[in-house]
Amino acid sequence: MGFESIRQAIVDHAENAAARELGYEPLYVAGAGARVAVVGQAPGRRAQESGLPWNDASGRKLIEWLGVTEPQFRDPELFALLPMDFFYPGKGASGDLPPRKGFAERWHPPLLELMPGIRLTVLVGSYAQAYYLGDRAGRTLTDTVRAFRDYLPDVVPLVHPSPLNFRWQARNPWFLTEVVPVLRERVADALA
Repeated sequence: MGFESIRQAIVDHAENAAARELGYEPLYVAGAGARVAVVGQAPGRRAQESGLPWNDASGRKLIEWLGVTEPQFRDPELFALLPMDFFYPGKGASGDLPPRKGFAERWHPPLLELMPGIRLTVLVGSYAQAYYLGDRAGRTLTDTVRAFRDYLPDVVPLVHPSPLNFRWQARNPWFLTEVVPVLRERVADALA
């Protein structure tokens, strides 16, 4: 199965009927030459409506943390952008709803199989970390991110770059001084 047939299978799958009825396309980026996979939560409403992943302040901050340009970040031959759910999950009581269970398990493996050159996986947020790290994840997101060296050289766990996480970043200044420089180094190495 190739990239286009996987995309069509996602669109056609019964679980995605509600998104299809809203006119939503699956929102992810994948290319055969991708070297860095960025796994996040799920598209926000703005990203889903624009058709462009990470199309908000969180995306700008993530690009800054990665140490790349926006054209590099948007290039599917460099970056695969794979949220845990490819559709906006809707609004919950306190923010967006979580990604649907089972979505990543169904669609990530066939896509990743088509991208054998992935050298680094960046896990943004607790959903991506729980899925990809399993029992290796820390008790909390902070524990996992603080232990980032335990997952090197192939994986870097991050907090979500949302402006709403300013309190977390203020309480954890080590993130910008310890994690981000290593992240940039690993991304540069993966893209070289």
